[in-house]
Amino acid sequence: MSDNQEYLAKRQLKGGTAGWILLAGLGVSYVISGDFAGWNFGIAEAGWGGFAIAAILMAVMYLTLVLSLAEMSAAIPAAGGGYSFARQAMGPAGGYLTGLAVLIEYALAPAAIVIFIGSAVQELLGFNGPWVYAMFYLVFVGIHLAGVGEALKVMMVISGLAVLAIIATAVVLVANFDANNLYDVAVTDAAGASEFLPLGWYGVWAALPFAMWLFLAVEGVPLAAEEAKNPAKDVPKGIIGAMIFLLFTALMVVVLVPGVGGAAAMGASAVPLVDALKVTGNESLATIVNILGLAGLVASFFSIIYGYSRLVFALSRAGYLPRALSITTSRKVPARALIVPAIFGFIASLSGEGDLMLAMAVVGATVSYALMALSHILLRIKQPELARPYKTPGGVVTSGIALVLSLIALTGVYAFDPRAFLFTVGLFVIGAAYYFGYSSKRLVAKNAEEEFAMLAAAESDLSIAN
Repeated sequence: MSDNQEYLAKRQLKGGTAGWILLAGLGVSYVISGDFAGWNFGIAEAGWGGFAIAAILMAVMYLTLVLSLAEMSAAIPAAGGGYSFARQAMGPAGGYLTGLAVLIEYALAPAAIVIFIGSAVQELLGFNGPWVYAMFYLVFVGIHLAGVGEALKVMMVISGLAVLAIIATAVVLVANFDANNLYDVAVTDAAGASEFLPLGWYGVWAALPFAMWLFLAVEGVPLAAEEAKNPAKDVPKGIIGAMIFLLFTALMVVVLVPGVGGAAAMGASAVPLVDALKVTGNESLATIVNILGLAGLVASFFSIIYGYSRLVFALSRAGYLPRALSITTSRKVPARALIVPAIFGFIASLSGEGDLMLAMAVVGATVSYALMALSHILLRIKQPELARPYKTPGGVVTSGIALVLSLIALTGVYAFDPRAFLFTVGLFVIGAAYYFGYSSKRLVAKNAEEEFAMLAAAESDLSIAN
């Protein structure tokens, strides 16, 4: 076995673990906490009509992005997801910058979510603080260390409970819906303001980051490609299936919750589904949904930990990050890629500024979306002969729409919180300096194709040895 093959043989994930249904569950799990809270603050920025426009724009962005990712994930089934696609399309620097953008999103989102979990625990049990954050990190990183099959099954159960809560809420709310409640936000003197757009067109712009919260992180499904049973078929079906389901849940909460609880009240609510149910008098169901809302937060926390570990694993295996982070255990779990980012995430959670970290995560996300959409366009132009088991409907027009909308969404974060925008730019500068000053000279392979060929050879040697 060559040195390169021996290197990669120590960095193997467990293939054949996840079918498309588990992958679709992973996609839903990434996002589901966003249906319980966070999105509704966009109503405070834009009124219901303005937020509805923002939500439609972001739904189109995510749908076109997902269709583009489905093609690339079938053609390039690697654990790095968007980083792997960008590396093949734009070379090592483009791949790294895309991976860095996703890493910023996936590293900061769990830190923010665990702060929200702490608030939910405070509401339910009366205590909160660093010990709560540490406990959740320890328990759920520990479950991931047990193995990917076990982790994904636990995740499916947790996210299933959260989905059940959303559906039960919708059934109760639909009988109490009143369209007049959607338009109870006072009309301002902003440009373009009306009853439908009470805060004008600027409000629509500022609401874009909150609309993203309904779908944020679904793009992480391809990170499981190397552990899928049949990546070329399972990953496209999984990510598209997850997106269709999330469009359905987003429609339910965006229309029914303010349609019962009132747009003005829901725009300021920390627990909009719970408060809308209380308006109907269903106190018991409201309590249950409050508890299951915690399950939704846990589902997203749990699955995004999975996502960042696979991304760190892939970046480390390629030499972009310290190579020690990609060594896998006897269970083929990237333990160090799970533990080290968790330590950084826990430290970040001690700031208590969940909203800031979420806004920064959105900046990282939108930059990565633009680069992934661009990768789809470049691969279509530069590598038309690439085997594509699934092809994006609409081709580069579809990915072009995703590219334009992601750039617009990026500016929306600046409209809402310039501080988050500038802090994230600072992280990009630090990450870029690390790459161009250090890791670019220590990559494992010259290009993505060479790395994949080395990986295939290592897998072949390992199977022969066994």
